[in-house]
Amino acid sequence: MLEVELKPCFLSPKRVQLEYPLFVYLPGLDGTGQLLRSQTAGLEAGFDVRCLAIPRKDLTSWDALADSVLDLIHAELEKSSQRPVYLCGESFGGCLAMKVAVKAPQLFKRIILINPASAFHLRPWLNWASQLISCLPEFLYDFGALGLLPFLASLARMSRSDRQELLKTMRTVPPQTVIWRLSLLREFDVNSEQLRCLTQPVLLIAGAGDRLLPSVAEVKRIADILPNAKTIILPYSGHACLLEEDTNLYEILQANNFLENSFPTVKLSV
Repeated sequence: MLEVELKPCFLSPKRVQLEYPLFVYLPGLDGTGQLLRSQTAGLEAGFDVRCLAIPRKDLTSWDALADSVLDLIHAELEKSSQRPVYLCGESFGGCLAMKVAVKAPQLFKRIILINPASAFHLRPWLNWASQLISCLPEFLYDFGALGLLPFLASLARMSRSDRQELLKTMRTVPPQTVIWRLSLLREFDVNSEQLRCLTQPVLLIAGAGDRLLPSVAEVKRIADILPNAKTIILPYSGHACLLEEDTNLYEILQANNFLENSFPTVKLSV
């Protein structure tokens, strides 16, 4: 874990599969990459999965983070250069994925954005509250994380262990890092002209039950800009939808023809 504390890095699952397409996951505000664990086994049916982990005290800009991600991807491709790359970003990671993609649009075969936090500007109270956080005493952050939990996730759709893991992960992020990453969200901008350069298929996934951000409105807005986008609305899901027991990202990709013909087929849940 020392490497994670020094610079952004990729976490690799136990099964490294260099013959498979590379699936790069960019996490939410926690930056740990650990919360993809419930999806990893399913994704490994057809991908070589990498999760970005950002140091807890990282206070770098969008551009620096995007450059770090691209460096990590190129390092992976040196091991197997001919395979396609799928880029997936969730929440904060959805914003980072857009920054990465517009820097190197030709690099990615497919892009998946899940409840992208580019919707942050559509919640004026969040902008106001995010600026007030810097005034709070540090001991109040644990209580703040607990109070935010029902907004972050549809708790009834998650296992007890995943609810506990989400809260634990939220509490590991230092207050100054939370403040910095919220400031990045306040200033986030990828314009329409940049997005139109992303001509590859893009899958936009939003939870209709997202109480934190207006994700449905945001993915529809982005879909109107992108030349080759498809929108999926999960009718009962919250913001942290990948932690929900009924959500299987690989099956969603499969059901929406977002996999190439060579991918293994798995039985869809009912």
